[in-house]
Amino acid sequence: MTFNSAKALREFWSDLDLSASLEWIVVDNASQDDSVEVAEQLGAKVIRLPENVGFGAANNRGFENSVGEYVAFVNPDVRVLPESLPTLEEAVERTQGIVSPQLLNADGSLQPNGRGYPFLAFKVLNRLQNNSSASGYRRFAEAGQEIDVAWFMGAAVAGRRDTLRDLGPWDEHFFVYYEDSDLGMRARARGIRRLVTGNVQWRHGWARDTKKPSFAAWRREIPSMVKFYARYPYLLSVMPERTAARLDREFAA
Repeated sequence: MTFNSAKALREFWSDLDLSASLEWIVVDNASQDDSVEVAEQLGAKVIRLPENVGFGAANNRGFENSVGEYVAFVNPDVRVLPESLPTLEEAVERTQGIVSPQLLNADGSLQPNGRGYPFLAFKVLNRLQNNSSASGYRRFAEAGQEIDVAWFMGAAVAGRRDTLRDLGPWDEHFFVYYEDSDLGMRARARGIRRLVTGNVQWRHGWARDTKKPSFAAWRREIPSMVKFYARYPYLLSVMPERTAARLDREFAA
């Protein structure tokens, strides 16, 4: 999905040698820059939307227009390594789950794209203590390691088509933010594993708007936050560690 993403496309997708057997579909959310032209020049099949329908809805349009047995949703600011796709596919097939590569910062350090249960208390603490991994909320997969997570950031998500179709895949009630948390919780409810694999590592130019003072960004996030916690009120628990242990036992049962 792109929205005014021309700069990111040029940085992360230029000179990408994709096999002829791979589909690269870009769904453009009515960008005002030259995202569409850049994506087409780079070889993508572009679906132009007449208006910005949001992150999840745009991803779903791409899913509906794809035909592959395996599907990956990838943000325009993620550098895909095509040679690692068979490894990602193997992890998906072996676990029958939804899988994310371990994302990296520009300096090669691990990015916390894997997360524990999205309790409101943990999310607030995560924002207040940016470098904290309190209560195991931020989770990383070292090279050669695979970790189970409650959810992972929507920047890179892969799975079998049938698994993703059963999940929705994305809930369009969320215009932006919390749709990835919701995907993880819905997968949990169906007994589907969520996994980050350190055997695949892709660079991600992460820039979250709500880390900075921005009324517009918070105005978009707060409605999604209200919808999310209304759907999963147990994630408002004042004893999140105890509730997380119970959720893990339920999932393992």
